Amino acid sequence: MKTAAALAPIAGASIGFYLPLAVVPLLAGSAQAAGLSTGAFLVATVLFELVTPRIVARLGYRRTLAAGLVLLGLPSLLFLVSDATAALVAANAVRGMGFAIATVAGSALTALIVPSRRRGEGVALVGLVSGAGSLAALPLGLWAAHRYGYTPVFVVTALAPLAALPFLADATVTDKSDNFARPGWRLPVIFAACASAAGVLVTFAPLAMAPALAPVVLLVQPAVTTVARWIAGRVGDRIGQSTLLLPGMVLSVAGMAALAATGSTALVLLGAAAFGAGFGILQNVTLTMMYARVPRSSYSAVSAIWNAAYDLGMAAGALGAGALIPSVGYPVAFLLTAVAMLPTLPLARTGRTNARNSSVTMRALPDMG
Repeated sequence: MKTAAALAPIAGASIGFYLPLAVVPLLAGSAQAAGLSTGAFLVATVLFELVTPRIVARLGYRRTLAAGLVLLGLPSLLFLVSDATAALVAANAVRGMGFAIATVAGSALTALIVPSRRRGEGVALVGLVSGAGSLAALPLGLWAAHRYGYTPVFVVTALAPLAALPFLADATVTDKSDNFARPGWRLPVIFAACASAAGVLVTFAPLAMAPALAPVVLLVQPAVTTVARWIAGRVGDRIGQSTLLLPGMVLSVAGMAALAATGSTALVLLGAAAFGAGFGILQNVTLTMMYARVPRSSYSAVSAIWNAAYDLGMAAGALGAGALIPSVGYPVAFLLTAVAMLPTLPLARTGRTNARNSSVTMRALPDMG
């Protein structure tokens, strides 16, 4: 029951983010206005991801989540009365703050509520709820806008986060000790490298591939990612999360390399599936391992670091590939993205070894979940 309550803000935030994602650029009317509004959302998201642990420390989880959901939902109503660039930018900046607060606090709260022996599965549930929201809400928002207009899209966008308010859970952290090592930099770097490849894929697949193939790729990759994240959570709890770290990275690199064959439908689909599987595995494994290395009082900080690595990695990949593509073309840019991920393979292997060496110590500690 508590876990379901903890997932309510994740579901509300996912719908509030993805439903208008492709609709706001249509409302903006120009590429410049669309870019500014989306950019404002992402910048605010990253900044407030890093601030959220301080908000949680001051307000607690329930009030922090309530604030995040309100900030994400209510500004969407401004889209109904104005399509001016300044209004779109301002509303999306506030929505970005709310999205950051809700996702960081919601993810950390789920990890707190779920017993530590099933933490991987709990983290996977967050990914499953968020992934299902993206798969359903993103195309549904665009379809509804074309069929019924903008009003129902933005009304639902405002109401979905608010609908989660009655179901918010809370957690009191009494353990202030520091029994585990700090999460360090390896896991965030590994995940950011994979996220950068995801940024390249979602940004440039529509331009690099045949019109009939690109939508299939953009469906296969997140669908496989969502399923793989769920499987990784359940399997990792049984055999050790660190065991999946290196295979996840290998799949990601191989998948990105296969995607460079933009003229081959079979290779591209295989690459999308392989990259999706690796990305899903790494999403779950890196976050679960980071939680395991800190005290419960630092879960919100771990969630903030992981989410920032996700967003900054995607942005860096899109910007880097965008600078390269005019000179080298799409296939080479995809291949270079895979090459750029190779230095993380030794890091993944080291992280696996370190986790295995510390497993005896971790097993000797009491279940704090």
